Amino acid sequence: MRSVLDIVDLSVAELDELMRTACDIIENPEKYQEACRHKKLATLFFEPSTRTRLSFEAAMYELGGNVISVSSAGASSAAKGESVADTAKTVSCYADIIAMRHPKEGAALVASRAATIPVINAGDGGHNHPTQTLADLLTIFREKGRMDNLTIGLCGDLKFGRTVHSLINAMSRYSNIRFVLISPEELKVPSYVKKDVLQKQGIPYLQTTDLETALPELDILYMTRVQRERFFNEEDYLRLKDSYILTPQKLTGAKDDLCIMHPLPRVNEISVAIDDDPRACYFKQVSNGKYMRMALILKLLKEAGTI
Repeated sequence: MRSVLDIVDLSVAELDELMRTACDIIENPEKYQEACRHKKLATLFFEPSTRTRLSFEAAMYELGGNVISVSSAGASSAAKGESVADTAKTVSCYADIIAMRHPKEGAALVASRAATIPVINAGDGGHNHPTQTLADLLTIFREKGRMDNLTIGLCGDLKFGRTVHSLINAMSRYSNIRFVLISPEELKVPSYVKKDVLQKQGIPYLQTTDLETALPELDILYMTRVQRERFFNEEDYLRLKDSYILTPQKLTGAKDDLCIMHPLPRVNEISVAIDDDPRACYFKQVSNGKYMRMALILKLLKEAGTI
């Protein structure tokens, strides 16, 4: 049974195929209105979420399907001590596909091994968030018209940011990509990401703590929040939370066609004064996420032979 737990579970050809499908959904929504009729998506969210959960649910409804859901660990038998594997086996009896978010790294893998239906990882701790990356890829493609020859700046929490790790994995497979990694020393990209992805594939990258100096060379700026929920020490969070705040003044030297992205939720790392700037693409990412999730649901259900 095919599941998607990590962005590398999808080949570049499959990523391109999903983007083509998503673009076709955007152009021809009526063609897909009954594609998943009588099919059920189970959203199992053991960690808070607004965009991802609602995006998956909207995606399934717009495909003509239905949704059953668990909105928190406390509302499920996990509160009684039920294992992730048993939950996945149980839900497989009720639904055709699962989207799962869990605070523990590897939980989606455990679920996929136990389930008899496809499982989509909707975020597992600080590890992976492949469908956010699908939203990011479609945004890059629609805004820049290409997936190669790009300088991508990643700014903020690069240590715990699962969206950052997934995006590095995905974009490293396209040609002539360069990364600028902007973060405090304490929140640098983990060494395993640098070693296993960037260095292994010979991807050029620069590490810096200086956002303003890096901005003029960027085609894409991917801002992230410092994630309070990943810190064990409140003092460390408070010290680092406002490390980078993007303001109109800081954009003075940036390219006119810079694409500013953010996986959201935003706290204060992007000033609301930037929302009306034509380079602000973070709310476009939200829409693109729904279309890519529609494309992924279709792909996995077709491969499972259920539509």
